Amino acid sequence: MKATGIVRRIDDLGRVVIPKEIRRTQRIREGDPLEIFTTAQGEVIFKKYSPMGEMGQFAAQYTELLHKQFQHTALVCDLDVILAAAGTGRKQYLDKRISVPLERMMQQRQTHLHTGQSGEHFFACEDSSQPVLVACPIVAAGDVSGAVVLLADNMGEKADESMRCAVQLAAGFLARQLED
Repeated sequence: MKATGIVRRIDDLGRVVIPKEIRRTQRIREGDPLEIFTTAQGEVIFKKYSPMGEMGQFAAQYTELLHKQFQHTALVCDLDVILAAAGTGRKQYLDKRISVPLERMMQQRQTHLHTGQSGEHFFACEDSSQPVLVACPIVAAGDVSGAVVLLADNMGEKADESMRCAVQLAAGFLARQLED
């Protein structure tokens, strides 16, 4: 990605406006938390903050358990990237940007359950070949923080009730960890 530099002035309240183009390309939404760092060279760096990023160990353990139980690839993501993966193609998913349909599903706070019909499938990230089988948003303190996802091996595969329950349980557990 090309580095972009824009000159901005600070107002009398200490506010800096981040241009819309940068917010759009970096997927920074109104209300998103940002970390502010300073360097010895006088730089001020804004970095998107993800509370899910601190849950890496819990997320990795939960994806391993889901994979062992159902023999499907399991993922945990925040609102931008996939943070943990277990199963087939694990390395292909880690740190990949999530797809727009998965992001939309999280923002709608809906659990997705694939019934095997071809028109309803979507993918966890843009270059994935495995459709989402079950996905549940992680909602902590009233805010969506990410999702727990199980991937299907093929397009016609159907999710069952036990998969939905396990994914919802994982999302609930991770939400509780974020709140504590």
